[in-house]
Amino acid sequence: MKTSYLGLADYGKTWAAMREFTDERAEHDEDELWVCEHPPVFTLGQAGRESHIHNSGDIPVIKSDRGGQVTYHGPGQIVVYTLLNLRRAGFGIRDMVVRLENSVIELLKTEGLCALSRRDAPGVYVNDAKIAALGLRVRRGNTYHGLALNIDVDLSPFSSIDPCGYANLAVTSTQELGVTTSKEKIVEQLVLELHRQLETTNRTN
Repeated sequence: MKTSYLGLADYGKTWAAMREFTDERAEHDEDELWVCEHPPVFTLGQAGRESHIHNSGDIPVIKSDRGGQVTYHGPGQIVVYTLLNLRRAGFGIRDMVVRLENSVIELLKTEGLCALSRRDAPGVYVNDAKIAALGLRVRRGNTYHGLALNIDVDLSPFSSIDPCGYANLAVTSTQELGVTTSKEKIVEQLVLELHRQLETTNRTN
């Protein structure tokens, strides 16, 4: 599995590149992880309701084709796009979600944080506050979009929305929880854990 680091990347251009990669990839092409941060943007999932955005202010709103409702992306939040051939991997979309959640849970465990997932609201939570959001799309048997982990992102824009469609849902970050490990080190560990969870040679089923 190849990992590419895109730096601070425009959301719309990155989304278009993911769709192009997915539409053009051949059956045996290598899976990829794209790691980046985005300038401030609110994104609505396929079924996302604009009523969940209370005040976007100067932050643009983009309607995306991922699953889920509304979320915020901004600098200090690490986004990992998972461009995976799901048929070749041999597991379904629900298992894919679990593997992404477990990657974050295992990462946070190394930082002394007890994180959990919720079946009713995909993502990862610490003390009932959401620290990582998930949203996927399956196209031609391949996944794109992925997960977003809050590290040292400005959390205030989340107060302008119902995060993931849930009113008054608390949102947190590793910084807010007292983690002092550098963003670069957290990214490194997260990528390693994602490789462990997603590479087909490590399948558990």
